[in-house]
Amino acid sequence: MRLITAEPARARRARDRRHERGFTLVELLVVLAILGLLVAITTPQVLKYLARARVDTARIEIKSLSTALDLFLIDMGRYPTQQEGLQALVTNPGTLDRWHGPYLKTTNLPLDPWGRAYQYRIPGQQTDFDLYTLGPDGTATGPTPN
Repeated sequence: MRLITAEPARARRARDRRHERGFTLVELLVVLAILGLLVAITTPQVLKYLARARVDTARIEIKSLSTALDLFLIDMGRYPTQQEGLQALVTNPGTLDRWHGPYLKTTNLPLDPWGRAYQYRIPGQQTDFDLYTLGPDGTATGPTPN
């Protein structure tokens, strides 16, 4: 007759630990490689979308500023002078009796998406005025059509 004895607690814990092992180094490296590939594939596309969004934002703000300049023209009979600049859209540049601004919803002039002021030139090269941004590199390659 054989006597059945309970398995010692230490042996039982050692056996359980063998079954509860974590991930192997190879498995972790495979997961990291997959994540690295996903990042390498998606990052350039996301950066392209961000660059395109900034250009689109600049176009929309230029159209908004152009509309404000047209409203100034309706009230004053002229566009702001080069000395008055775009600031004339938010504050009365002097003692202009017919000024009914501000012509923008904000009290501050917006900056372009790259953090610089929009450029205003009167008279313009092809229209009454030029309104453009210096772009991401900070150099004007020419006025953006308004």
